[in-house]
Amino acid sequence: MTEPTTSAFKWVTALSTRPSLEAAVNEVVSQAQTDLAATANLAIVFISSAFASEYSRLMPLLKEKLQSPDLPLIGCAGGGVIGMKSPEVAQEVEGEPALALTLAYLPDIEIHTFHVSTDELPDLDSPPTAWVELTGASPSHQPHFILLADPFSSKVNDLLQGLDFAYPSSTKVGGLAGAGAGNGPSGLFCDYELYRDGVVGVALSGNIVLEAIVAQGCRPIGQPYLVTEGERNILLGLEEHPSTSGVTYSGSSRVSQKRTPLELLQDLIQSLDEDDRALAQHSLFVGVAQSEFKQTLEPGDFLIRTLLGVDPRVGAIAIGDRIRVGQRIQFHLRDGDASADDLETLLERYCHQHEEDRSPVVGALMFACLGRGEGLYGEPNFDSELFHHYLPKIPLSGFFCNGEIGPVGGSTFLHGFTSVFGIVRQVK
Repeated sequence: MTEPTTSAFKWVTALSTRPSLEAAVNEVVSQAQTDLAATANLAIVFISSAFASEYSRLMPLLKEKLQSPDLPLIGCAGGGVIGMKSPEVAQEVEGEPALALTLAYLPDIEIHTFHVSTDELPDLDSPPTAWVELTGASPSHQPHFILLADPFSSKVNDLLQGLDFAYPSSTKVGGLAGAGAGNGPSGLFCDYELYRDGVVGVALSGNIVLEAIVAQGCRPIGQPYLVTEGERNILLGLEEHPSTSGVTYSGSSRVSQKRTPLELLQDLIQSLDEDDRALAQHSLFVGVAQSEFKQTLEPGDFLIRTLLGVDPRVGAIAIGDRIRVGQRIQFHLRDGDASADDLETLLERYCHQHEEDRSPVVGALMFACLGRGEGLYGEPNFDSELFHHYLPKIPLSGFFCNGEIGPVGGSTFLHGFTSVFGIVRQVK
């Protein structure tokens, strides 16, 4: 294979929707190798869970076709697959056979692939070196991470905390793999091996930047509140926090500070219009602000968590995460319009922030919740088409996840109902 005469990164993605796994592998490898026109030093593969019975055949087929036995490779199965159906247009394939292959030529980049069994994770009190041993990547080289995890592993959050501790300045993106038919074993791939549990990943170090967009698909309602009393994941006391009133919201809730969280929420819902009141019956969430110091909160500043239930006896609200006194929360609603607006706002902001950036975008990965896609928007390819409206012609691949990994407020979290984009740039 003739190598490029420059040190420019190359990143290509191929997609096949052929129902035969052999035919799909042949198609994506042939297309990707032709488009790359160089010797790849990284491969990323996503396979539809429609091929669940054939996961074990994927790695031998790819190894034979790629003819590069030492090529660093990671991948996983997904409830749907995202890839490029042409050099300019991405396609989100949901519920049908699909295979996406990304090949990258990244000269002078250190690439470390790894598989971690979550049963063997260090204790959260362990030193950073214990976490560094899992990845093989030196923190001094400021690596960035792509992480693909088994959806049935219970310690993914521990892994994210540990990696944040050991690599505080590194970006981590990824998702939880799709399960097989009937919630059967998932498929994770690393260096031509199939794994059924744990986490596979790759650490990328050098003149490379991995930037994240985390679109949580919600819009705030009411106003922010300060948590004055809480226990584990139970909100017991809230009070108004007018210093953060810069958040865009609909409705109004100027109420006594001594009312219970449930009473505050009930008043807020009554202040909404008819459509939003109906939406609040099934799509109400709680946003937890991740910055303790930022005065004006914006989309992307909240970690969106599920509202699990209420206790009318004491007026408490349970949410899907631990809460602590002093944090700020705001209620949110989710629907297709909110999801579209949130992603568009974040893409606009990203492009505006990089108007003068001379580091070119070479490729991107998309990790979308199974609850998004056509079921949320009523039309196919919505998130990927919006991404390409702002970042045209960028090769994009990914999958529909059982949970998405991405940063909010400087820490890495496991999300739901989000689309996380990992955007790869070459530092010039």
